[in-house]
Amino acid sequence: MYDLKLVGKLEIKSYEKIKEFLEEEHVGRLASLDENGFPQIIPMNFVFANDAIYMHSFPRGEKLENIKRNQKVGFEADRELEFLPSYFSHPTNASQADTLYISVVIKGKSIFVEDDEEKALGLNCMMQKYQPEGHYDPIQNNDLVLDEVTIIKIIPESIKGKYKIGQHIHPDSRKILAQKILEKNSISAKDTLKIMGFEISDDGLKMIDEPIW
Repeated sequence: MYDLKLVGKLEIKSYEKIKEFLEEEHVGRLASLDENGFPQIIPMNFVFANDAIYMHSFPRGEKLENIKRNQKVGFEADRELEFLPSYFSHPTNASQADTLYISVVIKGKSIFVEDDEEKALGLNCMMQKYQPEGHYDPIQNNDLVLDEVTIIKIIPESIKGKYKIGQHIHPDSRKILAQKILEKNSISAKDTLKIMGFEISDDGLKMIDEPIW
């Protein structure tokens, strides 16, 4: 049986944090239903702009046919922050292994954007996200490329976020966990500790931000 109190602690309650996460992630997954009723899940580049998801696609393909039949879709983006080995909690019990993560799941209605101004908006927002250093000419409303690409827009009906970065455990236990992550020294350790609210200094780890979203 699920611990409802724990589920509540793992829920991202800040819409701004959800937006911030979606702005940082480069790959999301679009779920639609195929002609036989099976889910099709496709990794996609995307941007979250004006409270909607925008994606671009080749003008033909199975996912587009799926959307024509049924506009209801799902969308998901996630980030594994840190795998926590079982020995962090117990010397031999493998069931103690865990993962720190962030995820956002969207359910909504998908449409094909027909208006050239909005198509250009979606594409330019994607360029700003994926190529923030610039070195490109913004797409204009009358550019021929707009006729060669399909822009999928997801209008969310529900947005739910979950995160596990130590907010569900006692601050003393959280610091012990952070120290173990620091000592394990994975590629993502420093970023994970920052997200958990810790600062690394000459004096060791210091909690500078309570990780409640």
